[in-house]
Amino acid sequence: MNVYDSSRMSDLMQEAYGLRIVDEPQDADVILMNTCSIREKAEDKVYSELGRYKQIKDKRPDLIIGVGGCVGQQEGDRIQKRAPYVDIVFGPQSYHRLPEMVNEVRRGRVRVTATDMPEIEKFDHLPQPKVTGMTGYVTIMEGCDKFCTFCIVPYTRGAEISRPAADILKECQALIDNGAKDISLLGQNVNGYLGEGIDGKEWGFTQLLYAVGALEGMQRLRFSTSHPMEMTTELAESFAEIPALMPYLHLPVQSGSNNTLKAMHRGHQREDYFKSIEELRLFTPDIALSSDFIVGFPGESDEDFAQTLDLVKRVGFDSAFCFKYSPRPGTPAAKAEDNVAEDVKDVRLQALLSLLREQSKTRMAQQIGKTLDVLIEKKSKNEGDLQGRTPDFRIVHFKGNPRLIGQTLAVTITESYAMSLRGELVIAA
Repeated sequence: MNVYDSSRMSDLMQEAYGLRIVDEPQDADVILMNTCSIREKAEDKVYSELGRYKQIKDKRPDLIIGVGGCVGQQEGDRIQKRAPYVDIVFGPQSYHRLPEMVNEVRRGRVRVTATDMPEIEKFDHLPQPKVTGMTGYVTIMEGCDKFCTFCIVPYTRGAEISRPAADILKECQALIDNGAKDISLLGQNVNGYLGEGIDGKEWGFTQLLYAVGALEGMQRLRFSTSHPMEMTTELAESFAEIPALMPYLHLPVQSGSNNTLKAMHRGHQREDYFKSIEELRLFTPDIALSSDFIVGFPGESDEDFAQTLDLVKRVGFDSAFCFKYSPRPGTPAAKAEDNVAEDVKDVRLQALLSLLREQSKTRMAQQIGKTLDVLIEKKSKNEGDLQGRTPDFRIVHFKGNPRLIGQTLAVTITESYAMSLRGELVIAA
């Protein structure tokens, strides 16, 4: 979603002022920081980066500096009090106003803060998205109503708001018509989508998926990020029913312990997660699964962590993102005592990563000998090689002519590595 937001900011500035992206900050007329506050010390990293930009502004006072995204939303005008050379602070729901904010700064050299959370109006003010490479991103909903105790998102992105299906379908079709071959539907809680359907009735996420999957020219369809509470049998079945829907799902679980899940206010238990995985594999046996894990959450015991390892062993993930718990200011968990020692967190994280690496290695090796449809995306870093992705999102390198870029061709997998595969084109270029 941050990639999507950044690209839309770029589109806005190009449409409004004819500005283009430059490689170096010192060459810019406008510097915009799009920030995420999901990780520890995000604010410190923002101020550190701003310190470098201040040196540029000292030499070129007309330079406009803006801080957006979730840190902008969270900190508001405190950013400008600490870094008075910042001209604009804006939240993730306000960036559609960037052209007028830039104009306000240029006209009066005033500082502007926009951290209100209007309804999903920003999408009515954004230009048509552009396609970069083979992929396209479409936000279908924003915000989250789950209020997990460790998470800042509900406070920085606001309540769940879903876009009308007609707008989503139009945006997806425009991306397809402009060359997108792999489209991802985005949201903080994407399968919580509840929006106005093209028939005027309320649509759930599965209805929307079928409609998007049926668009003319749709080749590959994905979505992220999901919540276990809203995994349904119908959604699991859609992986088998919608030809364009790729066999890959990112389904964050965070912990394998019911005690920890309750403390996290996740709203589901480990048994619910197992049931969802069982249903997914019933309809799509080879579906690739990834997840998120937090270790060392306040109150997590050795037994709680053992339950997480047990869940990982039973599910068999293809990949995962793992983090040590760190309190996020403004969240309920930040008020609890962070009572798991840092060295214990380190040991648990390494144990979890080691297990997941072994699983990933095994799942990668299981691809050897298979012939898979690979969407060829670009030249590889290795001379004479091309790079593409399998339906389940694995990277594949193989020898081929660059004129094949953009095509989907059969590749037989011959080798597996930690993060990628190697193969041979079934039909040589």
